[in-house]
Amino acid sequence: MGNVQAAGGCTPSVNLTADVVAEHTQTYPEVQPFSLVEDEHRELLPKTFEDGDYGWRDAEWVVQWYGRRFLDGSPTRNRRALEGAYDDNDYEDVHDAISAAVDAEDAAEMLSHLTDLAGVDVPIGSAFCQFIDPDNYVVIDERQWRVLREAGELDTDYPDPPTTSDYERYLETYRAVAERCECSMWELYRALWVLGRD
Repeated sequence: MGNVQAAGGCTPSVNLTADVVAEHTQTYPEVQPFSLVEDEHRELLPKTFEDGDYGWRDAEWVVQWYGRRFLDGSPTRNRRALEGAYDDNDYEDVHDAISAAVDAEDAAEMLSHLTDLAGVDVPIGSAFCQFIDPDNYVVIDERQWRVLREAGELDTDYPDPPTTSDYERYLETYRAVAERCECSMWELYRALWVLGRD
């Protein structure tokens, strides 16, 4: 999806260029205390999930990460209720869902397996997608969507809750911006996170 005008035909308030993304990506560790542990899991989890050699806590970490990274008081969509619901899953069901997502061919197929789990909706499913294949997938949340909207990259407000088709549209936009800015999906995520604080 190409650049679109912000709401009401106004000039976008954020200009997502390669320089802006690079600058804000570098600032990310200063504003996100989870930066180091995120990097560790981003390196570890894709191979761990692919090999199927992981325990309950490895998968649970993704669910916890989704809401706990919002340390600034942003709403986290009933984080505790979702974490509690996720804990009702059997380990075998979690393992089967993640294994099927690893083998899936696209986002819709990945999410169809992941959202069968208790406590896993499209946003948390997208977090699993990100840690299964961080080169091609990224988490969806209201903060990231809002920055893309303010930049004129998305033309609607955050859908609450987002559907699989909303995630596919968001992902297509994200990939296009990352390609244009010559950065990885993770670098763009970090930059948008910082821009979302301003």
